[in-house]
Amino acid sequence: MKGSFVCDGARLCFRDSGAGLPVVFLHPTPLDGRFWRPLAEDLAGMRAIVPDLRGHGASELGSSLPVGGFDLVPDAPVITMAQYANDTLALLDHLNLQEAVFAGCSIGGYVLLELWRRAPERIRGLAFVCSKPQPDNEAARTKRAASIQRVRQEGTAPLFDGMAQSLTGESARERRPEIAAEVRARMTVTAEAEIAILAGLATRPDSTSTVATIDAPVLAIAGGEDTAVGAADMAAFQAAPGGCEFHLLPDAGHFAAWEQPQKVATLLAEWLRQLES
Repeated sequence: MKGSFVCDGARLCFRDSGAGLPVVFLHPTPLDGRFWRPLAEDLAGMRAIVPDLRGHGASELGSSLPVGGFDLVPDAPVITMAQYANDTLALLDHLNLQEAVFAGCSIGGYVLLELWRRAPERIRGLAFVCSKPQPDNEAARTKRAASIQRVRQEGTAPLFDGMAQSLTGESARERRPEIAAEVRARMTVTAEAEIAILAGLATRPDSTSTVATIDAPVLAIAGGEDTAVGAADMAAFQAAPGGCEFHLLPDAGHFAAWEQPQKVATLLAEWLRQLES
């Protein structure tokens, strides 16, 4: 079932399918909810709730984003992780769900950390795929600022062309040469939204101390060929007091759940069984 709701001036879209334990899947940027479709098809006995994040896919950006939060580009609008967390809580309310399990890849995981700070009572478990609690360092912030200027001058195409190649694992591209083109075709974010997303990523808070408060079960899946989030960064989730099941997929890149949906689905299904009782 496809649906939509309005939150803070934007119409946001989602897909709700299956029955059983509700699991909310938050996709990486600049992709949309379709990222999770191959994986969700391999999971049974689960209710998969897959939104398009604000400014992605069929979800609107909204017209009142704050400006000035990113010091390196002070005139850039910003979509904060707090805004995305607010959108996600509004989705739960729209669906009359008091709690759910959450899975997030990349920016999706950053949103989950903000969600935990805001509403831990609504979280039954957290699965992080190619995501980390650390903030951008200065080099990464500078790179985000340069990407914003590039998008302003050239549009999104050159940036997204490079991301489709660099964020897809080398092994995946060797096994299935068309995979980078598949990923690129799903990068439909507008230039306006991409600028706000980049600024939000650059200004996201340090969540390493948040990990030490997570008393819900955690699953962490890292890609050995991930050029954006290293396995050592993801190892920080092992400090979660609720317990962390950690897996490294040596031949997966940043889009591990798209590259190896059956493998990630198997790991997720085994972990979810612990939460069903």
